[in-house]
Amino acid sequence: MQKVKLKKKVRPPVTQKSHPGLEFKMNPKPEFIGNKTVKRLLNKTALITGGDSGIGRSVAVAFAREGCNVAIIYLNEHKDACRTQFEVEKYGQKCILIPGDLRNEKFCRTSANKVMRKFKRLDILVNNAAVQFSQKKIEDISANQLYKTFETNIFSYFYFAKASLKHMLSGSVIINTTSVTAYRGSSELIDYSSSKGAIVSFTRSLSASLSDRGIRVNAVAPGPVWTPLIPSTFKAKKVSTFGTDVPMGRAAQPEEIAPCFVFLASDESIFISGQVLHPNGGEIVNG
Repeated sequence: MQKVKLKKKVRPPVTQKSHPGLEFKMNPKPEFIGNKTVKRLLNKTALITGGDSGIGRSVAVAFAREGCNVAIIYLNEHKDACRTQFEVEKYGQKCILIPGDLRNEKFCRTSANKVMRKFKRLDILVNNAAVQFSQKKIEDISANQLYKTFETNIFSYFYFAKASLKHMLSGSVIINTTSVTAYRGSSELIDYSSSKGAIVSFTRSLSASLSDRGIRVNAVAPGPVWTPLIPSTFKAKKVSTFGTDVPMGRAAQPEEIAPCFVFLASDESIFISGQVLHPNGGEIVNG
């Protein structure tokens, strides 16, 4: 896709003698009413990786409520994916399911093409899929585990960004799911935290790269969230107290994270790019 250089907006060289200033004398006047509609993502199409369950499912349903059609990328969790599809369609939106291994770049390209064939447009990419494996020591992290973590958690983000950008126009949005562990680390999730740190840098760099094409790139860094990753990662005792160590004293539900994605996907965040939102239960990460 050919890059389109955006023109910078220049205002008349005017000033005022009074301070802090009078708005009615300004030229041009600030725009303050906004263009908010009932459905913020009306007629748009989103591709969501890891959309079968957890945060991805909640984002898919939240997008559908805002008038967005959805394509769900998942591995093999067919029953969970079908439930997501059912919930999306309850709001009158279309949802297609695309199972496969997103560590394969060809699969990512094929998936983006399927979305275009079905919906004729691709406005929002949500890179959300992730894996994590708990290990007490770095010596216990095998090469195979390291490769799987990075191939799933960051390589796939590159693959889907490359595949989706072929179809995205100015005004499109990419949202990446990182984690609070990218900022404060995790002694038992060293490779996972490292991959999430890479996502932060990827978000900032891709935002800078795509700004002149009118495409915004942002991220969400959740704290502890009750998703299938938790019982499949930790032992029962740790699962029972998961999330109680944050200031709010509990893990979030996916529905408490999804509004961040809706905001970043909509025009309400039109002047935000290269940033990270932190729904993490009150942890201060200074990031």
